[in-house]
Amino acid sequence: MQLGSGMVDLLSGLPAWQGFLVLVGSGIALALVIRILGDRLLRRVTPHIEGDIDDIVFRGIHTAVYVSVGLGGAYAGAQIYDIRPAVAVSLEAGTLSLVVVVWMVTLLRIGRRASAVATDSAYIDRQMVPILQNVWSALISGGGILLLLILWDIDVTPLLASAGIMGIIVGLAARDTLANFFGSLSLYLDGTYAVGDFVVLETGERGRVEDISVRSTVIRTRDDILVTVPNSKLNNAAIVNESTPRRKRRIRVPVGVAYGTDIDQVEAVLLELAEAEDLVQDRPSPRVRFREFGDSALNFELLCWVGNPALTARATHELNSAIYKRFQTEEIEIPFPQRSVSISAEEIPGELFGQSPSNGATDSGVTGE
Repeated sequence: MQLGSGMVDLLSGLPAWQGFLVLVGSGIALALVIRILGDRLLRRVTPHIEGDIDDIVFRGIHTAVYVSVGLGGAYAGAQIYDIRPAVAVSLEAGTLSLVVVVWMVTLLRIGRRASAVATDSAYIDRQMVPILQNVWSALISGGGILLLLILWDIDVTPLLASAGIMGIIVGLAARDTLANFFGSLSLYLDGTYAVGDFVVLETGERGRVEDISVRSTVIRTRDDILVTVPNSKLNNAAIVNESTPRRKRRIRVPVGVAYGTDIDQVEAVLLELAEAEDLVQDRPSPRVRFREFGDSALNFELLCWVGNPALTARATHELNSAIYKRFQTEEIEIPFPQRSVSISAEEIPGELFGQSPSNGATDSGVTGE
């Protein structure tokens, strides 16, 4: 305390312009010292921290810290020395405004660099990165502008009222965009799906999720067509995610055989074909279920698993082909609906047999001439 008061007394004894320059020079010198020590500290600390986010943050605030400390001398000079009020107010507000602008630009740059690193890392899901980056930029920009207005004694009440009205107008005009934005947040927080998952939409479209942005989700169908769906619609729709909780997917292959067929033989053949198919997983093991007595067939169902939802159609094709060929070899009949139509001769009109409708006699010639 005595040392601090002694420094103030020493500076107060100097002419205003000399004391002011001393404070400015002291701030710059202190900034240089901090920079030298800070560089050494960063070189020792950052290599021991996993990832690149820490390096981006620490090195990003480097310049902002030095500028803040250097400008601190000018701000302290305006506080200590008796400077004309108009000059003092402008000097204080200008110094603090420069500090605010430097920190605002620094934090925006850190946000962009950190989001670029987070996109390629496991810190956060890729689809959430642009959302967080937009929110971060909006908060930093809005907070910095509000601080600048307060520093220059600008009444922000009318601006806040105008902002409220403009917010309502913008909200009505951009309600679809806002709905998509909050829809993307809901989809992320609920963990509905992620990039690479196979999903089935309410419309019946099935495909792999290629990209999830703030506004929409892009799905590549099995026909190699990209379908872009707004997130607001997906948030209110029933979506089947075939990739969760596991990527393994069970397929069902229905088979019908004729009545009188040995059902044990059918079950053995189906299990043998499933085990021989390379696309079918060994665990869980394939199984056969006798489902029902149909109108013209005994209906069985082969249940087995594939390692990826994208393989379900191909595995079904291979199993159907193998079952048909094997049933022909084993002479196992695959029935199909048949209808027999019987026509009685008594119900057939007489003219169909060359007879007259009246007495059944044939015409012998043409009369009337």
